[in-house]
Amino acid sequence: MISRLADQNICTSTNHHINKSSHQFMNHPLHQFRFCPKCGSSQFAENNEKSKKCAACGFVYYFNSSAAVVAVIKNAEGEILVARRAKEPAKGTLDLPGGFIDPYETAEEAVRREVGEETTLHVVSSEYLFSIPNIYVYSGFEVHTVDLFFRCIVDDFHDLHPHDDVSELQFITPDKLSPADFGLTSIRQGVEKLLREYKHTKRPHRN
Repeated sequence: MISRLADQNICTSTNHHINKSSHQFMNHPLHQFRFCPKCGSSQFAENNEKSKKCAACGFVYYFNSSAAVVAVIKNAEGEILVARRAKEPAKGTLDLPGGFIDPYETAEEAVRREVGEETTLHVVSSEYLFSIPNIYVYSGFEVHTVDLFFRCIVDDFHDLHPHDDVSELQFITPDKLSPADFGLTSIRQGVEKLLREYKHTKRPHRN
C-alpha cells in the first residue's frame, strides 16, 4: 500500500498543488520544503515553477513525481481483488493492491513485490494498462505521484491473506464496484476507467 515516506524537511499544510480541472500547480510543489537538503540553509527559494535554489550553496532541487504501482487482479469468475486500507490516509476505504516503487526496482518488480506483501499471492505476469497522476497526503506531506496500473495474472489464490497495510481482501464483480468506496483519488479514477472499459466490452454487438 502507498504509505512510506519520511517526515523530514517539511511543514504541515492542507493546501493542494493541483487544480483538478487544469492539472496546473496552484502552489509551488516544493512549498513545504523550507531548508536546503544539501547544506541546511534557510535561504532556499523558488527558482522556477518546479524547483528551488539555495542562495548559500547554489544547489538546485527539482520537483518530480514519485512512481507507484497498482495491481488489477481478477479471478476465474472475472471478479476483481479489492483491499481495505488498514492505515491512513483513507483508512477503512477500499483500495487496489499496490505501493511505491523502491530504488533500483522496475515497475513490474514493484507490482509483484507489493502484491506479495499485501496479499501473499504470487504474480505470474503483469501487463501495463494506464497511468494516473495523484496527490497522496501522508503525515501532512503532499506527495505528487504517478500511479501505474497493471493487469496482473495470478494462478493460485489459495494463500490469499491480508498483510502489511491491508485489513481485508475480497473479490467483487465489476457490476458491484462503486468508485465512491475507494478513498484515494487516483484509485477511484482508475476504477472508473476500468468500469467504463468493462461496460464497453459487455455491450452487445450489432450485426
